[in-house]
Amino acid sequence: LEEITPRPVQDTGNILKQGYLEKRSREHSFFGSEWQKRWCVLNRRTFYYYANEKSKQPKGTFSIEHCSARLAFHLRKDSRKRCCFELICPGKRTYEFTAPSPAEAEDWVDQIQFLLKDLSSLTIPYDEEDDEEPYNDVDSSDSANTASHNTTLNQDEPNIEMEEDDIYEVLPGKQPNKQ
Repeated sequence: LEEITPRPVQDTGNILKQGYLEKRSREHSFFGSEWQKRWCVLNRRTFYYYANEKSKQPKGTFSIEHCSARLAFHLRKDSRKRCCFELICPGKRTYEFTAPSPAEAEDWVDQIQFLLKDLSSLTIPYDEEDDEEPYNDVDSSDSANTASHNTTLNQDEPNIEMEEDDIYEVLPGKQPNKQ
């Protein structure tokens, strides 16, 4: 597991969502669990929570990878129960939050689910050996050879190349050469 570097709110990278949420503390007091107001920041892979929006050190951070998010109306019995959601991180813990409104809770869940879908999608690894010259269509003298650069993403299928005739525009009055 990668270590997450604590960062001030301003340095958390591409912020996709942020705002105040109430986070349920892990320690349960005699009166039940406590909800504490936290400034929460979500970037592409990490959820940060701070005492407030000016805090330099997060109170906590966790990777959202392999977690799941869902609305959780059972977390509260009061009028704000429809504002609750949870982040379930297998092998770690479940983080429980209350948003300012039901719509805001839904938006947090939607954003997290969108990121999780994005993180779980297959990414094409970048291989430095495959570096080619930058494409330049202005003064390209060997445009007939561009067909040989077309490859499919699925390596199980044979490499399908375009016929050279397919890359030229058919001018009026001329018939394309068909074989």
